[in-house]
Order: sequence, then structure tokens, then C-alpha cells
Amino acid sequence: MSNQVSNVNLAGIGMTSQRTRERLIGRLIEQGIGDWSVLDVMRSTPRHIFLEEALAHKAYEDVSLPIGYNQTISQPYIVAKMTEAVLKNHPALEQGKLGNVLEVGTGCGYQTAIIAPLARKVYSVERIKPLLEKARKNIRLLGLNNVQFKHDDGSLGWKEKGPFDAIIAAAAPQQVPPELLAQLAENGRLIIPVGGDDVQELRLITRTGDEFKTEIVAAVRFVPLLVGQIQN
Repeated sequence: MSNQVSNVNLAGIGMTSQRTRERLIGRLIEQGIGDWSVLDVMRSTPRHIFLEEALAHKAYEDVSLPIGYNQTISQPYIVAKMTEAVLKNHPALEQGKLGNVLEVGTGCGYQTAIIAPLARKVYSVERIKPLLEKARKNIRLLGLNNVQFKHDDGSLGWKEKGPFDAIIAAAAPQQVPPELLAQLAENGRLIIPVGGDDVQELRLITRTGDEFKTEIVAAVRFVPLLVGQIQN
């Protein structure tokens, strides 16, 4: 019985059905997302399971939504854009997958679920412990077994697991943490929103030796990247 419930939950009905998901994919294509590996993962990932039941009907709208603790699940377009940016023509791609990926700010685990099928290993750091536990359950429900979680200050990265081919940050610092730059592998890419509450820019930073090339991808609005940990 429990398996049947899980299958219905993952498949969705009504406003969470596959037809509704297809409309979202169409909107992402219209907005310029062209990487079919990213689009296919987003098509097959049930975004509604990452939300409270009262918000599930909005899961396939192209909007960010609250997940508690003053955090949000990111807008699908931004998730797709960030994922596409770190993947595109990456020298470390092997059979369409990156090697080591670090995620800063696990949240409810949605971005984790999008990058995990496109990487050999994902290391995800979240400072709010109850959110991390929710994400862990969501990732387990999806059967993704290449993700390792850590409850810690994400601005410090996860040095022991680096270097990383890609780092995806889902919260905005005022300045790029030097620890994250240091943990990039050669040709590694960091995608991160940077700025204050009013003005933020999504930056794609690529490492070549000890040099870092920065490209501005889009104007965005993310929750701030805060230091420290929250237990409950």
C-alpha cells in the first residue's frame, strides 16, 4: 500500500499532473533553456513533493514559493538556468555528467534533485537542520543515491570533498566567499547570486589556474546567504 501511495504522490494528479509539467517545460524552452538533459530532468522531477500540500497546486508555475524558515524553493527557470550554466560545454563532462558538485543551501532539495542525475556525486550543505531533514527524505523518495548531505555553514563549502567541477549556491552573499573559489577544480564553475536585498546579480565564475573569470548571467532575487547553523 505504501508503494502505491508513493507512486501516486510522485505521478501527481490535476494541477500536479504530467500535462501540467509539460506546460512548464514549454515555458522554459520559450525563455531560452536549450539543454535537453536539463529539460528532461525537470520534466521527470515531481516538484510538488517538495512543497506543503496547500501549495502543491502551484508547483508547476514558474515562480518561487515559500518552504518555511524564511526560505523559498527557487523559480524553475532559475534552477534550469543555473544548472544549464554549469553544465554547458564543461571540459569535465563525461557521458553527459559532471564529477563532483557542491550545492550551497539545500533548502527542500529541489535543486539537489535536478543536478543529481547530471552528476556522479553531489555534496549538499544546509544550515537549517529541519530543512535538511526534509530534503533528505525527498531525495530518498526519488531514489537518488549519489547525494551526501551536511548540516553546516554553506559559505565555508565542504573542503574535504573538493575540489568541485561545479558549485551551485542558492543564497546570496554580499561578496563571493573565498572558500568557495578555493574549492573549485581546474575549469570548475561557481554559479552564485551576489548582492543585497534590493539588487542581486547571478554570476558564473570559472577557474583557470589561479584566475577567475566572471560572467553576469541575470538579475535575480535570492534569500541572503547567512553564516552559522540552526538546529531547529
